[in-house]
Amino acid sequence: MASESPTTQFEIHPLVSLGHIGHSEIALTNSGLYMIGFVVLISAFMLLSTKRRALIPGRWQGLAEMFYEFTAVTIKQAAGEEGMRFFPFVFSVFMFVTVANVIGEIPYSFSVTSHIIVTFALSILVIAVVLVHGFWTHGIRFLRLFVPHGIPKVLLPLVVSIEVVSFVSRPISLSVRLFANMLAGHITLAVFAGFVTAFTGFGILGWIAAVLPLGMVVALAALEVLIAFLQAYVFAILSCIYLNDALYPSH
Repeated sequence: MASESPTTQFEIHPLVSLGHIGHSEIALTNSGLYMIGFVVLISAFMLLSTKRRALIPGRWQGLAEMFYEFTAVTIKQAAGEEGMRFFPFVFSVFMFVTVANVIGEIPYSFSVTSHIIVTFALSILVIAVVLVHGFWTHGIRFLRLFVPHGIPKVLLPLVVSIEVVSFVSRPISLSVRLFANMLAGHITLAVFAGFVTAFTGFGILGWIAAVLPLGMVVALAALEVLIAFLQAYVFAILSCIYLNDALYPSH
C-alpha cells in the first residue's frame, strides 16, 4: 500500500458497460455512481427532514433550514433580492459540492471534486445559466457586460478584449480552484499516511518516528473538513457573483 502512488485513490474505473458509441465505451463508473448517490442522499435528506414542517424544527429540519438560510443570505449578498430567482440552482450546486467534498474526506471513499472534468462541468453549467438568462432577459443588450461605462473610445477595443478574456476564463478559474484544493489536500493526506505506514515497519524506533506524521494526518484531516465546506461556499458565492451579471449586465 505504501508503494502505491498517492493518486491511485482518484482513478476512475468502469463498473457497468452501457454500450458503445463508435470505438468509445459508455459505462457507469465509480465516479458516476458516487454522483448518483450524492443526488439521492441530498434529495432524501431534504424530503425527509422537511416532511413534518414543524413550527419548532427538530434537529434534522433545523439543519436543512440552516443550509437554506445560508444559501439565501449568500445569494442576497452577492446578487440582491432579484438573485433569489436562482435559488434552486445555487442551492442544488452548493449542496452537491458540499456533500461531494465531505464524503470525499472519508477514508477509502471517492472524491469526485478532485477530478477537473467534474468541477469544469459544474463551472460550465454556471456560465451557461448566465449566458442563457442574460440573452433571454436582455437580448443583445447583455453584451454591455463587456463594455464598461466611461471608457474612452480609444481604449474601448483593449478593454472589451480584456473583459471577454476575463469572462471566458471564469469557468477555468472556478473549476481549477475547487479541483486543485481538493486534490492537493487528498494527496498530502495520502503522503503523510504513507509515512506512517512506512515508519511502523522499522520496529519500536519506527513507531516513535511515526508519531509526527500521524499527528500531521490528524491535523490535516481536520483542516480538510474545514476546507471542504469553505470550497463549497467559495464555489457558491462566485457562482452568485457571475449570475449577478445575468441580472445586471451594465457596469
